[in-house]
Amino acid sequence: MKEQNFKNHTRVVPGFHGALFVLILLFAGGTLSHLIFSSEDNFYIATLLLVLFPIFILLMWFTRTFALKAQDRAIRAEERLRYFMLTGKPLPTELRFSQIIALRFASDEEYLELLDRAIKEQLSAKEIKVQIKNWKGDYHRV
Repeated sequence: MKEQNFKNHTRVVPGFHGALFVLILLFAGGTLSHLIFSSEDNFYIATLLLVLFPIFILLMWFTRTFALKAQDRAIRAEERLRYFMLTGKPLPTELRFSQIIALRFASDEEYLELLDRAIKEQLSAKEIKVQIKNWKGDYHRV
């Protein structure tokens, strides 16, 4: 797997973010066409097919959202444990969750210094990621 850094750490799954979305849009277009040109005999079925479009969009949205929420919980737990192992103290409550997410990419050598700066300077997640010198890749993301 390619080594991660700030420029390539985001993850896009072509089958999910591209193909599935395009297929849902094609389904919607076909369904609308079927509804517009359907006879009275097929109007009920055409309407039911149209109802499937928002169902598919919601399914796509929630499958992604639920997976990301579970991943966020795991990251929060990992970073709490990591900070505790490095300092023997609980993770500071002043950190925003977006900062915790960004700090997970920092190596142990720069983690504590960057964490202190994130709190003192209220660094954004992007600012934190840009300042990481030794990127610790996350190759098991959803």
